[in-house]
Amino acid sequence: MQKKDAPLRSDAQRNRERILEVAVAELTHCADAPLSAIAKKAGVGQGTFYRNFPNREALVLEIYRHEMQQVADSAAQLLRTREPDQALREWMDCLARFAMTKAGLADAIRQATSGPGSLEKPGHAPVTDAAELLLRANEEAGTIRPGVTAEDCLLAIGGLWQIDPLGDWQPRATRLLDLIMDGLRAGAPGR
Repeated sequence: MQKKDAPLRSDAQRNRERILEVAVAELTHCADAPLSAIAKKAGVGQGTFYRNFPNREALVLEIYRHEMQQVADSAAQLLRTREPDQALREWMDCLARFAMTKAGLADAIRQATSGPGSLEKPGHAPVTDAAELLLRANEEAGTIRPGVTAEDCLLAIGGLWQIDPLGDWQPRATRLLDLIMDGLRAGAPGR
């Protein structure tokens, strides 16, 4: 029997990632998508599916956590390969994609986290930490105004969650994020 925190075999990890990928698409489209349909589209058997995700709530919350962690992890990756202001702006695009996934999954998340005995929604600490990392790098580079906190930035970006994920959300998100970047740059010492 595998230990709870032991790393998965590569084939088991691929199965898990494929289930998550299919589940994001299916549950974004329909919060009540049957788990059997998700397993079938992911190309895994019911046993494999339920070994990874014993119920709908566990699947939905893992999608949420997984997507949030990917956004968070992208911050450091972008800083390694881009100038700080470019990294911040590209990270905001990653956050917008996450917002659209989360908005599409809102009903499924609400179902998973409401009611007696339901699971707790994961916290936002990874995304907040990523925003803080990017903001401090930009502040040190003189590309944004000093003193902006991660909470300030994420609150400003919160408008993303008001955009319809089923519509043509990308142009509106781009305009919104460009406005936020312009605001962050105003008063920057390096400008």
